[in-house]
Amino acid sequence: MKLKTKALVDRYKKIISAWPGVECISLNESAQSDTLDPYFALILDIYYNGSIPKSEERYHLYGDDVAAFESSAGRSHGKTGESKDRFLIKELPVRFEFKPCKLIEQSINIADTKLNSIWLIKDSGTYGFYRLSRGEVIFSRSSWIKDIRRRMDNFSDEFWRLMRNAHQSKMEHFLSDLGAAVIHNDDFNYLISAAGFIKSACLTLFCINHRFEPSHRAYYKQVLELKVLPESFRAALKTFLRQDQEIGPERSYTLAKLIAKGIIGL
Repeated sequence: MKLKTKALVDRYKKIISAWPGVECISLNESAQSDTLDPYFALILDIYYNGSIPKSEERYHLYGDDVAAFESSAGRSHGKTGESKDRFLIKELPVRFEFKPCKLIEQSINIADTKLNSIWLIKDSGTYGFYRLSRGEVIFSRSSWIKDIRRRMDNFSDEFWRLMRNAHQSKMEHFLSDLGAAVIHNDDFNYLISAAGFIKSACLTLFCINHRFEPSHRAYYKQVLELKVLPESFRAALKTFLRQDQEIGPERSYTLAKLIAKGIIGL
């Protein structure tokens, strides 16, 4: 971690950990890159019980050098859920995501012991679990995060099978849409279908390997590192992603069918 990044992390760790409701603060891996990298962002996941200061109060607590501050609230399972603060510190992007422990525990319970309700979380994928399991813990008030991670390490084969089925079904739908777009010379829907197909294909492979999905920036690198992959998948993926005139939509669709066939056969 760069010194500039560490100084910001230490600064906000001190501020946010002082709020009584905060249970855990974790640092997203996007902060590990150089601050000059366009992908750099200082992202903190803040898990809390009860309540946290209102957005206006948080803004004043963050410091006088905060620029372009904005705050948004989200909803999860029909209830008030995560909220996010975004701002700049000397042109460095900073994002804090506030996540109620209760909602995290609900998702873990569904994945762990209430698989009949998995429809509540399957469409959101496993990226939230990835951040829970991979974030660098910079503050923890109790053993809460350790207990959560232990449960995630023991998700059942049935959980992964159900998640695989959901994403594999999406992959097949996007493949059908891709073929239709090729027949109609529909460039717009071809691009949308190609993106949806390759994302769903990668998601399916992560589930087959019992791995949580990373951020989109890390998809390509991490999917190629998976132990269980169809034969020639790496070469087919690289060719599919080229999307140049030499390959063309028809050949790309043929490659997509081969990729899908290999994944379904695993």
